[in-house]
Amino acid sequence: MKTIGFVRHGITEWNKERRWQGATDIPLAEEGVREAHLAASRLAEEDWEIIYASPLKRARETAEIIREAIPGIDLRFDERLKEVYGGNLEGTTEEERVKKWGTDWRIRAEEYGMESDSDMTARGMAFLEEVRKLPEERILIVSHGGFISRMLKAMTPEREYTERLLNTSLTVVELRDDRNLCTLYNCTKHLNA
Repeated sequence: MKTIGFVRHGITEWNKERRWQGATDIPLAEEGVREAHLAASRLAEEDWEIIYASPLKRARETAEIIREAIPGIDLRFDERLKEVYGGNLEGTTEEERVKKWGTDWRIRAEEYGMESDSDMTARGMAFLEEVRKLPEERILIVSHGGFISRMLKAMTPEREYTERLLNTSLTVVELRDDRNLCTLYNCTKHLNA
């Protein structure tokens, strides 16, 4: 049985400003670096065997901090783990989006260049099919809130996720033969350490 640990990257200045990041390459804020170190300390106490991460700076930096805390662990980057591309929505706040496109902008988001859920899910599921074939059993994936949320919906469709994923949260999914099981969701106990 494979176990996947999804870690959302640490906080960025755009997160604080509530700006849509998408594929825009934003680094961690100072607070995000601190969060990543706290997550790394927690993850170093667990038995993770390999780390895969989005190459975007905020996820890359988070993953590199985690790797430093786990001696000998391999870190690999994969384009398929990037955040959902937001097109013209990137860099905007909710207020700016409503002002520019109206209150129903979400319904028409693909018109503004946003990657479709089906395209993002397809690339994520293609990555997970490769992960299933790896010799490692416990795999960390450092990625983004939108990506992880969509993957959880695809991997565990019988479960409803309403809580927004927090920065450096850990979500664990067991890949079983009959079905996938989310055993931990949006856990940030390390931030209270």
